[in-house]
Amino acid sequence: MPDLDLRGLCPLLQVFDMPTSVRFYGEHLGFQVKQHSPMVEAPEPYFHWCLLERDGMQLMLNTAYDTGERPDAPDAQRVRWHDDTCLYFGCPDVDQAYERLKAQGLTLNPPKTAGYGMRQLNLTDPDGYQICLQWPA
Repeated sequence: MPDLDLRGLCPLLQVFDMPTSVRFYGEHLGFQVKQHSPMVEAPEPYFHWCLLERDGMQLMLNTAYDTGERPDAPDAQRVRWHDDTCLYFGCPDVDQAYERLKAQGLTLNPPKTAGYGMRQLNLTDPDGYQICLQWPA
């Protein structure tokens, strides 16, 4: 039986505030919106789903709440459970990425080299999902 022909991976993350998440992934990680669901007017225009792309990488975002159902603040327990999800990105110059992201106003701990030889910079997106930029040391 032939192997499955798989090409790429595109995670879907549920987000509390779509404009905030799109801004984070765009401004800090260089992703661009390639597709999105129809715009919703309430009270400012936004969409419930989008496909982000950068250099052949894809990430989908979907609002965790439908129009009119979102609470005033994120559910702390829901955000806490996002802590067990981590997106790993290959990043040849982790130290330069640290300086760049720090200059953009993100509060970060300096990169470290893991015991298994990967230089890593860890950060968290607005919804509590973990992100690790890494490269062999």
